[in-house]
Amino acid sequence: MKRIVLITLALGLVSAGLWFGFRSRSEAAESYRVVTVSRGTVEKTISSTGTLEPMVTVQVGTQVSGQLSEILVDYNDRVTEGQVLARIDPSTLSTAVTQAQISLRKATADLADRDREAKRLTGLYEQSLASEADYSSAQYQLEVAKASKAAAEIDLERAKTNLEYATIRAPISGIVVERSVDVGQTVAASLSAPQLFVLAADLSQMRILASVDESDVGQIEEGQKVRFTVQAYPNDEFDGVVRQVRLQSTLQDNVVSYTVVVDVENSDSKVMLLPGMTATVEFLVQTADDVLTLANAGLRYKPSDELMARATENTRKAREASGGSDGPPAPARSEGSSGERRNGQSMASVIYLAANGEPRLAPVRTGITDGQNTVIESPVLEEGTSVIAGTQSSSSAQSSAVSSPFNQNSSSGRRMGPPPPGGF
Repeated sequence: MKRIVLITLALGLVSAGLWFGFRSRSEAAESYRVVTVSRGTVEKTISSTGTLEPMVTVQVGTQVSGQLSEILVDYNDRVTEGQVLARIDPSTLSTAVTQAQISLRKATADLADRDREAKRLTGLYEQSLASEADYSSAQYQLEVAKASKAAAEIDLERAKTNLEYATIRAPISGIVVERSVDVGQTVAASLSAPQLFVLAADLSQMRILASVDESDVGQIEEGQKVRFTVQAYPNDEFDGVVRQVRLQSTLQDNVVSYTVVVDVENSDSKVMLLPGMTATVEFLVQTADDVLTLANAGLRYKPSDELMARATENTRKAREASGGSDGPPAPARSEGSSGERRNGQSMASVIYLAANGEPRLAPVRTGITDGQNTVIESPVLEEGTSVIAGTQSSSSAQSSAVSSPFNQNSSSGRRMGPPPPGGF
């Protein structure tokens, strides 16, 4: 009998030792992944892409047909208004001017003859020596001769103008950004003038035509600051200002977007922005300076039921020990809760590590986010506080990970708060 009792006591001691050892090893194996509350600046932005363009571009064409006999400018050449860019062979046009001059002389001579005849018949008609029919016919022929001379004068002016059109001049001062023709090429001016050159007025002032999704365009306004980068200078960041939000929408692949015009300074001699470059644009919607911030991982973390219970108990004990001075109690949220919103702010709860290393609950009010960090307000958290963003243990069943903000339900525990909201 005594032997049975001793065996039973021994087994009990062994079991207790194993249990305490397992618990100690489990707790020792468990560690927290934390993020630290910091103070800094958070910017809420809207991302988009666009294309750099000159403020003003002019397509230079020709209004007459012919063969190009001379081209006087090339790509990147600076030109002034009125400068000769190219010439079309004027042979045919010069012949047309000569022919128009001959036609005008003939019409002038014919008019003089008709005028003399009309005066002669007028005198005879007044003396009743000519019939009324002859008199009327002479007056009619005189008017026809006048009209013919006027038409010949117009034809001559047109021929001279076309001859002037054979010399292609710059309509504005600027830079040649495109040349579409070569010497000897024949251009035909039919329904529309063929494009010979493209001139950019001034590359020191450029613009970005950015495409903004309809869900974001309501947050874009004139005068808004913009940051952008281009692939040619990946380490440089440029600034711009929204000048216009165009009302006409664009539909592509069932996605509605709007064009936003951004003015850009391009006066830096070391870095030259070029037409056609693709710009990755960030519109600055809202900025919060010198505020407490927390990585979004700390807000999205979903603790296990065991950790939640420990944190709740530790918070209760701390409040009792401090007489309630440890801040207001953090409300326990049901699984999948999206949090309370008050005055545009979102209420949430996080688990932080107190000075003694124990986990406790802290209420937070979240503000704007840049996608990585979120502005927070809390009566408990301060700069440097460690907030649990995950756990690591020897058993995968005891490990909690950072979850997606779109995954509302999880069997690993309850969600501490809402996904980071849009702003205070």
